Amino acid sequence: MDRMIQLRRALLSVSDKSGLAAFAGGLHRLGVELLSTGGTAQAMRAAGLSVVEVADLTGVPELLDGRVKTLHPAIHAGLLAIRGNPEHTRQLAACGIQPIDLLAVNLYPFEAAAARSDLSLPEVIEQIDIGGPALLRAAAKNFEGVAVVTDPADYPMLLAELEERGEVSRLTRFRLAQKVFAHTARYDALIAGFLETGAGRLAPELAAGEGEPFPALLSLRLERVQALRYGENPHQPAALYREIPAEGGIAAARQLQGKELSYNNLLDLDAAWALAQEFQQPAVAIIKHTNPCGVATDADQAAAFLRARATDPVSAFGGIIGLSRPLTGPTAAAIADGFVEAIVAPGYGAEALARLAGKKALRLLEMPAASARRRDIRAVSGGLLLQAPDGVDLDPAALKVVTRRAPSETELRALRFAWKVAKHVKSNAIVFTTESATVGIGAGQMSRVDSVRLAISKAVLPTRGTVLASDAFFPFRDGVDAAAGAGVTAIIQPGGSVRDDEVVAAADEHGLAMIFTGVRHFRH
Repeated sequence: MDRMIQLRRALLSVSDKSGLAAFAGGLHRLGVELLSTGGTAQAMRAAGLSVVEVADLTGVPELLDGRVKTLHPAIHAGLLAIRGNPEHTRQLAACGIQPIDLLAVNLYPFEAAAARSDLSLPEVIEQIDIGGPALLRAAAKNFEGVAVVTDPADYPMLLAELEERGEVSRLTRFRLAQKVFAHTARYDALIAGFLETGAGRLAPELAAGEGEPFPALLSLRLERVQALRYGENPHQPAALYREIPAEGGIAAARQLQGKELSYNNLLDLDAAWALAQEFQQPAVAIIKHTNPCGVATDADQAAAFLRARATDPVSAFGGIIGLSRPLTGPTAAAIADGFVEAIVAPGYGAEALARLAGKKALRLLEMPAASARRRDIRAVSGGLLLQAPDGVDLDPAALKVVTRRAPSETELRALRFAWKVAKHVKSNAIVFTTESATVGIGAGQMSRVDSVRLAISKAVLPTRGTVLASDAFFPFRDGVDAAAGAGVTAIIQPGGSVRDDEVVAAADEHGLAMIFTGVRHFRH
C-alpha cells in the first residue's frame, strides 16, 4: 500500500538557491512551517516568508564560523524518528522535539572550488560540507516518514504533487532518497579524488606518494555520462561512464556534431586519440576496430591524412580518425571526399567545421586540454585488471645495434616512427613504415611470421626500402626472412628470444640493420 505523509514542518538549507523562493513560497501557501539556517533564511525572508531559525530551535547559535549549525538532536531526531513508532513518539515528546517532514538541502560547492586555481588548500577544504550530508543521509534513511530533496530541478515536481494530493507519496519519497544517496556518494567521491590526486597541486608538501597506482582497496568513482544505443552488438545494452573527478580523456570529450556515439565508436576514438598523441608534429591516425590501418606525419596536415589513408584505403573506409593538432580546412576537405565515422582532435578550425557541417552523421569530438591516460582498466569475470598505461618511449641510450650494419640516419628516423605505431597495434604486431608513414600493418595474429606475411599482403604501397617494427621478439628467423624478401632494410624489436643469435644472423645474411630496444609493447 502506498503510505502517504502529510507535511507540517520543512527544513531548508541550501547553497544553490535557484528555485528556492518559489519552492519555499509554495510550501508556505500549503501551511508548512519553514525552518532554515543563515543565508537560506535570509533569502526566504527577503522573499517575504516567515522562517524559524535553526538556532532558535536548538537553543545553540551557529558555531565555528558556521561549521556547526544543524548537528543537534533537535534536528536529527526530528528527521530520524520513525513515524508511528510509540517509543520514538514518546522520546520526542519528552525532549520537546517535533518531527521534520521535509528536508531540502544541497551541498557546499566543493567541485567548483576544487577546480579553481586561485584558491588555497584550506579554502578548498572549507567547502567540504559536513552537516549537509548528515542531514541528507538521515532524511533519506527515514524516507518512509520524510521527503528529502537535494536537486532544485525536483522542486516543481514535489510542489505539484503536494498541491494535487496534499501529501507526498511513498514512491516519490523513495525515488528522492535514491537520488540523495547517489548525490552524497558522488560528493564523497569528488572529495576522495581531490585528496588523492589534487591536493598536492595546492600543497606540494602533501604530494609525496599521491595517487598510489595499486591501492590495497581500489575504489572506482564513476558517473554515467550517457546511455548508449547498444554495446558491441545490438543485443547488448551499454552506457558510458567517466571518472570522478573528470580528468580528461574520451569520456570528457565534447561532441560538436553527428549521430549519437556508439560503444564501438568510443573504443576506436580512444585508440585513435592515444596513437595521435604519440607525435608532436601534425599526425593523422586512422583506426578500424581499435587497430591502426594508416598513420602518417607531415608538416602539411592534409598531406599526412592522404598518406595515412594510402596505407590501406579499403580498411580506411568507415574508419575513425585521430589528429594530434586541430583539424584544418584543407584536411577537412580531403576527409570529406570519403566516408568516415568519426574524428577526434584537440580542436577544429572554423573552415574545417564549415566544410564538414553538411555531413550530418559524421561525429566530431573535441578533446579537453588534460587528456592523459592515468591507468588502464580491463574487466575479467569477477574482477578487474589494473595497470599503468604503456607510456614508455624509446631511450636512445638503451638502444643496441646487434647487426654488423648500423642503421642510417634515415632508417633510424623511420624505425622510431614505426616503433611508436607498433605500440598501438594488437599483438602480434608488425609494422612496415617509411620515415613518416605506414606501409603495411599486421595485427592480432597468433604467430609473428603470420603478422609479417599479413602486413606484406595488406600493403598497397611498395614495401621495398621500408623498415619494420615488431612489438616483441622474433622467436624464429622466419619472420626476418619474410621481411627481407619484401625489401625491408632495417628492423627494430625488443630482443630477448633464446634464438636471438639465429635471428641476428639472418639479418646479417640479408644485409639488414637491427636494433634491440629491451622493451616490448604487447597490446591484447
